[in-house]
Amino acid sequence: MDDATRTHPSEEAAQHCCPAPDDAAVARLTRVAKALSDPIRLGMLDVMAQGRACCGLPDPAERGVPGAADPVGICVCEFQEHFGIGQSKVSYHLRLLKEAGLVSEEARGKWNFYAVDREAVATAFDAFRSLLRA
Repeated sequence: MDDATRTHPSEEAAQHCCPAPDDAAVARLTRVAKALSDPIRLGMLDVMAQGRACCGLPDPAERGVPGAADPVGICVCEFQEHFGIGQSKVSYHLRLLKEAGLVSEEARGKWNFYAVDREAVATAFDAFRSLLRA
């Protein structure tokens, strides 16, 4: 075999190794990792996971939120009050969580409520476990 057709030992090992995740999976995992990399976003996920009863949040009907049933998620204004940050900052953090597919959004009139998408979170963690072979 001449040098032009010989493969480097590390290339041979890579050919026999476990396949690397596809580009779409890597992009998704990167978005999830970025979304989880901030303490405020982790706190927001915690509040959403605990639900409306966790933090003494007001009854949505008292604020004039339309609809017969209570919304499942937490409103932007409630995140503002809970974390003491402005609306634009809350919206920024929620946008990253939503882009990562970790939260769902329910619009009710002028209010938007956000809730953890538990199935999407489980899928993301499974993908991390698979990547790390854990």
